[in-house]
Amino acid sequence: MDVLHSVILGLVEGATEFLPISSTGHLIVVSQWLGMEQTEDNKAFEVIIQLAAILAVVVNYKERFTLKYFRLWCQVFVAFLPVAIVGFLFHHQIKAMFSVSVVATMFIVGGGIFLLTEKYIKHNSASVDSLDGLNFKQALSVGVAQIFALIPGTSRAGSTIVGALLVGLSRKASAEFSFLLALPVMMAASGYDLLSNYKAFSGEQWVPLAIGFVVAFLSAFVVMKLFMVFLQKFTFVAFGWYRILFGGLLLFLA
Repeated sequence: MDVLHSVILGLVEGATEFLPISSTGHLIVVSQWLGMEQTEDNKAFEVIIQLAAILAVVVNYKERFTLKYFRLWCQVFVAFLPVAIVGFLFHHQIKAMFSVSVVATMFIVGGGIFLLTEKYIKHNSASVDSLDGLNFKQALSVGVAQIFALIPGTSRAGSTIVGALLVGLSRKASAEFSFLLALPVMMAASGYDLLSNYKAFSGEQWVPLAIGFVVAFLSAFVVMKLFMVFLQKFTFVAFGWYRILFGGLLLFLA
């Protein structure tokens, strides 16, 4: 892992983690394009830049971390449970699915789902404009939709946003709930990987590690802000077409 690799991967993680285009899929593809093997050191690095993305959520939504939003965090926990249970039970089977062909296929499938979802919500107005109007049944439905994100290339953000849109949340509320739901999911995933690969940190090069962390945090922070501005004027159609085109390119190259 050199400095250039850490900058590139930090940018990829930060720029894609909260967009509905699969950060894991992009990291897999970019790592292969850079000729990087999945060594213990590189796995440890990916854990660190995921923690940087978590920090970006905390900083962006620091006002939500009060008792005033206790009900909202209970809903986040309810939405987290389905993916936590399925992910724990089928962890090894999920890891075995990681490949460029699977990622490419799910990029295309997810893109098509986004286009169909946009057609659906065009004729069905949102019933929840802010997270204050979210109920527990809707939160659980979003959590069930998040299970599909366990398939590489599907996108955690993508599956939760689609699930939220289909149960009546506005685009803005869907994106915000997806951001907050990332916290327990990513903390659980990063915590598990940290325990599995903690020995790799003893030999890690600290300069690339620190640079990758900072780059991932800054890019995630900025992208979250820009994404919310984007949703005030545009739909998810562009992300749907991007997923289809990128997935097609991956299949062609593979």
